[in-house]
Amino acid sequence: MLRNITVSCSPHISERLSTRTVMLDVIIALVPAMIAAGYYFRIRAAILIATCVISAVATEWLCNAIRKKSNSLDDLSAVVTGIILALSIPPALPVWAAVIGSCFAIAIGKMIFGGLGANIFNPAMVGRAFLTACFGMLMTTWTVPATIDSAMPKIAADNKINARTQATPLAWSKQAIKTKTQAKVVNEQIEAAFTGEVGGCLGETSTFALLLGGLYLLIRRTINPHIPLAVLASAFIFAGITYLINPDAYISPLLHLTSGGMLICAFFIATDPVTAPLTAKGMWIFGIGVGTITMLIRIIGEYPGGVMYAVLLMNAVTPLIDRLCKLVPAGGKPNA
Repeated sequence: MLRNITVSCSPHISERLSTRTVMLDVIIALVPAMIAAGYYFRIRAAILIATCVISAVATEWLCNAIRKKSNSLDDLSAVVTGIILALSIPPALPVWAAVIGSCFAIAIGKMIFGGLGANIFNPAMVGRAFLTACFGMLMTTWTVPATIDSAMPKIAADNKINARTQATPLAWSKQAIKTKTQAKVVNEQIEAAFTGEVGGCLGETSTFALLLGGLYLLIRRTINPHIPLAVLASAFIFAGITYLINPDAYISPLLHLTSGGMLICAFFIATDPVTAPLTAKGMWIFGIGVGTITMLIRIIGEYPGGVMYAVLLMNAVTPLIDRLCKLVPAGGKPNA
């Protein structure tokens, strides 16, 4: 029996699925978010998505050529990394910055570890973290959706004309926490957040589009429901407690779930089969950790988001989680 066991790097795909099939499903599931990004941010969305995908694919091809390895572009993982990174950046980000982030995501976040299956951290989040560290101002400059203003001007901090032309709901919520007021005004943006007509990163604004893509992945069984449920439930409970304590200072837990990339994290980032735990118990621990850390950063820390850092921190402890939640070995547990 042991002769039939194949030992290989993750992702460990069960049933008759290939890595290419899984990645293709993820791309299809991200189509609604890309359409929503194009609808609200027009040509800027198309340019940034194309830039990130092309840069990611070119970087992986170059890394394989330098290492004299066979072509790995057929698995479509570089395309997925490019799309997720593009949907995680502001619409006003310059093209050259998107190129830098995509190249860093693939070269440092993935290929330096040996390629797909050997990377420790989610490559797209590595690229976004690098952009945030190097170009903090550019990564926090938001754009008014084209459906509100066809010129899509950059959002001014002192804009008092329209709530939706101000900073993102989470950025505004930080001000509400500091002043202990205005949280009710922020909560009025829940409807806009559901459709996507708010400022924010390209692919995190439309709750409907992300739920549609997540539902597709669940129906296709491309992802396991444990991590999405753990992320969203832990974040909802944490935000709900603070909201009940002081609804004037803390925004609604529903707005937390529909803002700041929580949904794209729950369905598309935290569920990465390479950087997530292998067991169901480990997935619950991982998801709860991501949701809880995200809310700690949002409510206690100074950063309005938190998803990126939460995912990277939990990626770092994934080997420990797998060690704690060991699978039963082939042939059953050994005798004591």
